[in-house]
Amino acid sequence: MCRHLGYLGPAVSVAALVHDPPNSLVRQSYAPGDMRGGGTVNVDGYGVGWYPAPGGPALRYRRAGTIWSDENLLALSRVTLSGAVLAAVRSATVGMPVVDTACAPFTDGQWLFSHNGRIADWPESVVDIAKTLPVSTLLTLEAPTDAALLWALVRSRLAAGAAPTAALADVVSEVSAAAPGSRLNLLLTNGTVLVGTTWTHALWVRFGDGAVTLASEPLDDDPRWREVPDGHVVTADVSAVDVQRIGRR
Repeated sequence: MCRHLGYLGPAVSVAALVHDPPNSLVRQSYAPGDMRGGGTVNVDGYGVGWYPAPGGPALRYRRAGTIWSDENLLALSRVTLSGAVLAAVRSATVGMPVVDTACAPFTDGQWLFSHNGRIADWPESVVDIAKTLPVSTLLTLEAPTDAALLWALVRSRLAAGAAPTAALADVVSEVSAAAPGSRLNLLLTNGTVLVGTTWTHALWVRFGDGAVTLASEPLDDDPRWREVPDGHVVTADVSAVDVQRIGRR
């Protein structure tokens, strides 16, 4: 059910996060260590988002297929430096399309978003929730997938003035109530703050030396990695990490 990571800190190459670590996202695409029954590999797509300039809009590269076979991404990752990165590899839920536009990260201006998991009993379970969005939003979803709908729900809350932490926690609470058994690990950044949720799937945090990383699995054997308890939302920047329980769990 996908793997993702987010990073804030001193500028590093994208490859230093996505390709180079012993348990890199590339490795997690074909040999993940903790899928919790949500599939066996993550080979249906991948994507990377980063910020060319602090405070500016995000750029994104994403493709359907296997991340290890994309030599263009490897070359790009070696020369692309950023102090904020969000990346993911995808395991498509049965029945959902394997296309570029279904791959995270989803983006809007400064925002980058990823979903690790699935909405149970999709799409019937969330019909009423979808009706709360404008028809024009539903007609222009990037893909007919649960992740794209979740992004639309998060984006609508951000546009209404919700803080990033509240936006993610509220969407997780609402969707989990309508679709019990859903797996809703969400990841969001604007290049300054990094927010992630744990809802069935794993999430780890590494903090120190002026940097913070959230990841589905530890990227290496650094002893600073700590697992986030299930049913929580993490809000982090380069100076602090805050972990709070999500109301419905």
